[in-house]
Amino acid sequence: MGMEGISHRKLHVNGINMHVAEKGDGPVVLFVHGFPELWYSWRHQIASLAARGYRAVAPDLRGYGDSDAPPSASAYTILHLVGDLVALIHALGQDQVFVVGHDWGAAVAWWLCMLRPDKVKALVNLSVPFSPRNPHRRTLDSLRAIFGDDHYMCRFQEHGATEAEFAQIETSLLIKKFLTYRKPEPIIVPKEKGFDGTLETPIALPTWLSEEDINYFASKFEKSGFTGGLNYYRCLDLNWELTAPWTGAQIKVPVKFIVGDLDLTYHSPGVQDYIHKGGFKKLVPFLQDVVVMEGVGHFINQERPHDISDYIYEFIKKF
Repeated sequence: MGMEGISHRKLHVNGINMHVAEKGDGPVVLFVHGFPELWYSWRHQIASLAARGYRAVAPDLRGYGDSDAPPSASAYTILHLVGDLVALIHALGQDQVFVVGHDWGAAVAWWLCMLRPDKVKALVNLSVPFSPRNPHRRTLDSLRAIFGDDHYMCRFQEHGATEAEFAQIETSLLIKKFLTYRKPEPIIVPKEKGFDGTLETPIALPTWLSEEDINYFASKFEKSGFTGGLNYYRCLDLNWELTAPWTGAQIKVPVKFIVGDLDLTYHSPGVQDYIHKGGFKKLVPFLQDVVVMEGVGHFINQERPHDISDYIYEFIKKF
């Protein structure tokens, strides 16, 4: 797995202590994870890019793992998260870095490029395309209109409610459920059924996930809880308010985008037309490549680690 040689330290950035895993020497590649994940989701890419002459850096984002988790839900806006990365880039002694994001990490990476394009040489984003702000309707109103109140992002909104449900489920089982989800459809969790009711046990692990992997994730979430990660979702409408000045703005950084054809994000209404029929390219004019990987689900960097590492390398070596 190439875990040897990965060093760990904490850096004080933007008012919090952030845990960072890193390996290698050379140009910095900053890896930004999603929910419910950690730096560890990039373990394969860290080893691969370090072996090819890069300095791979993967933080636990605010609220995750061994990084600080501020208590207020409003401390997890996109501006806080981008601020953390800008401060991290500075703390690493860099002016500009390559960035690779997945899931929520992709959303944060898009906004890093929007707000501070001077900090990003090039971007490889996985699973989540740039989502333009709808000036006419708040994010949660849009989600409810399309998917209903039981969509998981809507269900995550009530403080403490999801945490209480998650507490009834063995953490390792919960992590297995999330990481092995590969239905190309939205996650709908009826209140009467709950998250517990969506679990069928036992869950057979795919070849790309080991019990050791699950145990690492679970050990960290048992310690930190899930509130930090859930707070990202609880800031969706606050983000909508805060990002009003950038309505219609373009992202002007060179980009490669990769998604699995079984990824639930790729099957959101209108997303495939947006990606393939010009809408995406209009908002991200330096989008150079879109890769749709066949038979691959949401956790693409773990499911197809070598392919993803190759795609990243082939793109960033051009700059």
